[in-house]
Amino acid sequence: MPIIILTAYDWTAFEEEAKKAGVTAFCNKPIFLSDLRDTLINAIGKDLPPVARTEPDPVEKLHGMRLLLVEDNELNREIAQELLEESGFVIETACNGQEAVEMMAASKPGYYALVLMDVQMPVMDGYAASKAIRALEDPELAAVPIVAMTANAFDEDRRKALESGMNDHVAKPINVDKLIQVLVTHLSDEQETTDPA
Repeated sequence: MPIIILTAYDWTAFEEEAKKAGVTAFCNKPIFLSDLRDTLINAIGKDLPPVARTEPDPVEKLHGMRLLLVEDNELNREIAQELLEESGFVIETACNGQEAVEMMAASKPGYYALVLMDVQMPVMDGYAASKAIRALEDPELAAVPIVAMTANAFDEDRRKALESGMNDHVAKPINVDKLIQVLVTHLSDEQETTDPA
């Protein structure tokens, strides 16, 4: 059974000792999908047969879509950006709600497919930013899907997000599978309304 150590520290000093104890591989934190994939391939073996897929991955249809990621915490922003880009999305970032509103107002309809909005931010929080986006003069820009990202995961927080004009709510720490599922739901709906019949 392969054993992989996940660590935020330099593991070279104890690598030899760990391997003697039965450790198969190491993976650095924060964990990026590409690093984890490479580590798993090396640990499990490169001669594994590919997994047969009976139906297309719904995420593949969304490759190349541009998302606006609004997050004031630099590390959280970098990790989320890396994970989303690994999934095929094009990511642009804003550090606060005011910056996000300005970027949306300056964009053309359809430029951003969706906004991922942190809630607690300096200058302008996510609730106020969502209301400002919904108030934009261009109806297409004002209707862009907005998904809240917040550590506040109570029903009242979800309700507050929806009342401010957001379409959905994802709790932090972000579960990547859950986030991708939410994106597929909202972007597939968006794609159906924009694709010619």
